[in-house]
Amino acid sequence: MADFTEATGDLSPQYRDHAVAELKATTEQHHELDILVVGGGVVGAGAALDAVTRGLDVGLVEARDWASGTSSRSSKLIHGGLRYLEMLDFALVSEALKERGLLLTRIAPHLVRPVPFLYPLHQRFVERPYVGAGIALYDAMSFSGSHGRGLPVHKHLSRRATLRAAPSLKHDAMVGSIRYYDGQVDDARMVTNIIRTAAHYGARVVNRTSVIDFLREGERVVGAKVKDHESGEVYDIRAKQVINATGVWTDDTQALVTDRGQMKVRASKGVHLVVPRDRFQSTVGLILRTEKSVLFVIPWGRHWIIGTTDTDWNLDKAHPAATSADIDYILEHVNQVLVRPLTREDVEGVYAGLRPLLAGESDSTAKLSREHVVAHPVPGLVVIAGGKWTTYRVMAKDAVDEAARSLDERVAESVTETITLLGADGYQAAWNRRGRTAELAGVHVARVEHLLQRYGSMSRHLLAMIAENPALGEPLPGADDYLAAEVLYAVTHEGARHVEDVLTRRTRISIEAWDRGDSAAPVVADLMAGPLGWTPEQRDHEVEVYLARVKAERISQEQPDDATADAERIRVADIVSAN
Repeated sequence: MADFTEATGDLSPQYRDHAVAELKATTEQHHELDILVVGGGVVGAGAALDAVTRGLDVGLVEARDWASGTSSRSSKLIHGGLRYLEMLDFALVSEALKERGLLLTRIAPHLVRPVPFLYPLHQRFVERPYVGAGIALYDAMSFSGSHGRGLPVHKHLSRRATLRAAPSLKHDAMVGSIRYYDGQVDDARMVTNIIRTAAHYGARVVNRTSVIDFLREGERVVGAKVKDHESGEVYDIRAKQVINATGVWTDDTQALVTDRGQMKVRASKGVHLVVPRDRFQSTVGLILRTEKSVLFVIPWGRHWIIGTTDTDWNLDKAHPAATSADIDYILEHVNQVLVRPLTREDVEGVYAGLRPLLAGESDSTAKLSREHVVAHPVPGLVVIAGGKWTTYRVMAKDAVDEAARSLDERVAESVTETITLLGADGYQAAWNRRGRTAELAGVHVARVEHLLQRYGSMSRHLLAMIAENPALGEPLPGADDYLAAEVLYAVTHEGARHVEDVLTRRTRISIEAWDRGDSAAPVVADLMAGPLGWTPEQRDHEVEVYLARVKAERISQEQPDDATADAERIRVADIVSAN
């Protein structure tokens, strides 16, 4: 196979064509991959990066778009998990806090940043020492590792100090609080960045390509038969080991091979609301206890993210639907502490995601394990399931370790603890220089900060695009935070193939804009049409499908239960191809 010594990590349409050709060539003698990863969520992306940086020949296929499932619909937090500490799951919390530190200080400082939270206290003499001891332990565990530092320590606040930090809280909603810090990330952007970094090191990564069967030689899995949804072509990919990292689809993909010794994964639906930042005053986020779990109120740029729910889901996995009851549940609980209650009219966006939980004996998804498990159900196939977003790198390492044991040659140990993602190198210097950069580029410093926090040191590429074509420096309709250049960059560097990819994952316009991207869709389609070679008819079709998707989601969110909401949402099929 061709050597990718000049790989850049730019996922252009031309790169995709080349990567497809490389994957097809694996059927030739001695050209098989060492590892084929199935699934382009955060764990699959992490596995591809882990394997390729060990010197292995790696391919990855994703049925839809990078992070289009669970990995783009999280609470956007990089955290140890205070509630797991309360469950005495010290190992999981310690592992997650180490990963939090690595991401903040080394791997992705341009994408992961600190976010402060208040933990309201309701009992003056009993709760403060109990919760305070837990959060003190949380801090201590993060500092015990070599990469734990980077966040301020917790602080006890009186009621008056709490209200200064969050004036919109009811006076009687607490007797005081504890302020602590965790990390925050744009989950979809980070997954795309991990994918690009894997491609930079030589992995062949292809989205919109699903596994329809596994290739077998006797009992052994030797690759996969895949369908390219952009061209309709079906072809084989051969590999010495296949890693199945398909999250909530684990049972489905595993069933293509065997029904013996299967892991069982249950999907738990989590719903989040997005509301404007000005709907209530607070300089910090909140963590609120509910009768089932916890509810986060998370600062998110000019918005708040409020969630989440935790309910069993047995319907369409690709498009979990939020119901009217889900929205009411979140509003009811957050309004218990707000002076001015939020209403449906305050909600800009809604999104629902599915957590892949390892099935157990508990009837409640809130009590199922967030630990991950790696299995080798048949020769040639490794399955990774469970876990939590923050520990994706550890999950990926464990999956590749398992696959490496069955390879003939000796495989190097994982090095992803030391690998920075694209855009991290030089980020701090670029941030410090942002004022000068803005002057030279002739743009407002806020625009430069926006680009730096999304692309890190790679933001210079977008500024160069704007310098060459100033029209690309204009904001998108109905979404002033995002520039036209970001749409073009999504196509030429990040593998975006459809309008939905840009509006829901490369940007977050679908949940941040009042019209959920309706007014931006035609402009986005125009910008994408050139590099993707769309005809006017294809361009119009992209817009029609996106508008129909938004309408279906709005209708589903008015339904009283999961079944009716799901029925409304799946009326609009996924866009398969622009060709």
